[in-house]
Amino acid sequence: MTSTRQGSGLQGPALQEPAYGRAWRKIKQFPKGLSQGSDVTPTDSGVAAAAFVSAAIGCFAMMVVHHLADTSKAREAFIAKLGAWIPGSQNPSKLWGNIGSYTGKETMLLVGWLVSWAILHQLWKNKHIKSKTIFFWIFSLMIAATAMCWHPLFPYMPLT
Repeated sequence: MTSTRQGSGLQGPALQEPAYGRAWRKIKQFPKGLSQGSDVTPTDSGVAAAAFVSAAIGCFAMMVVHHLADTSKAREAFIAKLGAWIPGSQNPSKLWGNIGSYTGKETMLLVGWLVSWAILHQLWKNKHIKSKTIFFWIFSLMIAATAMCWHPLFPYMPLT
């Protein structure tokens, strides 16, 4: 197969456009495909709903674990051990500090998010979930997680 480079008048397989040139030409056309949209309108929103709602569930789970850790030193030590896999969780250096039990709380956020995502994905994968329902659960869980940070609602929480 022979091709001609524009403007040079030369022919031959040695003058074919290199792979990176062909790839760059396709990359430059990328947004065009997005602006055209899809020919088929999606009918199921369950997969997207599972992804969004599970993120809010993870945030709520982290705040529940935060309260459990702050009400018992034994639970705080256990939660700190859960997050020991995160770099910096057990750092003896005073310069770099020690994250402490927060790594366990982050771990529980991650577990809550991934487990709830897997469960909700299986339950909702072929269903249409109304946007009002998605918004309600995200908003409710995020408001609850945020309210759990507020000291007047939970006076046993330390201020420092």
